[in-house]
Amino acid sequence: MRTIRIATAIVCAIGLASCSDESRPTEPAQRAVGVVVAKPEPLIQGGAITGDVRARVQTDLSFRVSGKIVQRLVEVGQSVKAGQLLARIDPEEQKADLDVAAANLQSAQAQQIQAQLAFDRQQSLFRTQVTTRAALDQAQEALLTAQSSTKSAQALFETAQDTLSYAELKADADGVITARNAEVGQVAQAAQVVFTLAHDGDRDAVFEVVESAFLRPIDGDGTITLLSDPTQKIAAKLREISPTIDSSTGTIRVKVAITSDAPIPLGAPVVGKFNYVPQDVIQLPWSAMTSKDGKPAVWIVDPASSAVSLRAIDVTGYETGSFITKSGVSAGEVVVTDGTKFLRPGEIVSYVKEAAK
Repeated sequence: MRTIRIATAIVCAIGLASCSDESRPTEPAQRAVGVVVAKPEPLIQGGAITGDVRARVQTDLSFRVSGKIVQRLVEVGQSVKAGQLLARIDPEEQKADLDVAAANLQSAQAQQIQAQLAFDRQQSLFRTQVTTRAALDQAQEALLTAQSSTKSAQALFETAQDTLSYAELKADADGVITARNAEVGQVAQAAQVVFTLAHDGDRDAVFEVVESAFLRPIDGDGTITLLSDPTQKIAAKLREISPTIDSSTGTIRVKVAITSDAPIPLGAPVVGKFNYVPQDVIQLPWSAMTSKDGKPAVWIVDPASSAVSLRAIDVTGYETGSFITKSGVSAGEVVVTDGTKFLRPGEIVSYVKEAAK
């Protein structure tokens, strides 16, 4: 009987001990997360922009007088030489003006001859005391007036000759005709653009780009490739960035110099590639990004306590598989990259440090 009581007491003790262990709360295991250590590293960024090839010097050619175009001698794409005749307007009006100027010149010359003879006669008479000093002065004044009239008529005649030459439109340099804005039979006004001439020589690749593409300094020269032949690369130097924004397109014009011996035709579509000057940045993988109050944020681990905290950041750029922080993360801080979805502020985590890549 005593043996039975002892066995019963032992069973009860074991049961109570078992119940006590089950009712005691167990401590939760620390969440394992993946992390990286923020580390500044040089970032080399670049870009590709599309444009076309244009002549370094390009001029708009126009007649200096108005008239009806009666002849056009060149086509778009045709090569021309300096002084080559490109078009003519009807010169009848200019010829009539030249005839009038020639007649006025002849009349003035005749009057000058008469005034000269009259002055010479008065000089002879004055030396023999036959005429008065007043008559001699009057003859001299008439001669000076006639000489001035002759000079004026001569200038008008030369102007009429020049005006007649303006009826012919000639190339001012060697080059290629890239545009035509008038046809035979059309009445062209003075200074109206008739042809556009691209001068031979150095050429530019011209791009229309958004302003932000060139806010950072460019590292050295870029390269130009033809869209039709991407394997052909030509070194090019940034020559000009427009200081103003085109109000119609919201872009700025960028010109890149191409050497004259580069085998790229005018008007060819090209791709320009360039790199920015490298700068030290903190770059984190995409998986590290979360949000705080609708703004980008990351989880930071306190190395002393292994507790995490959510911190808002500023992002300055996005790359393939990563993003670049402008502020919010300092060098050496531990950033959570894996397991961010279920974290709570102040939670203790376990991790193995890995340098950011």
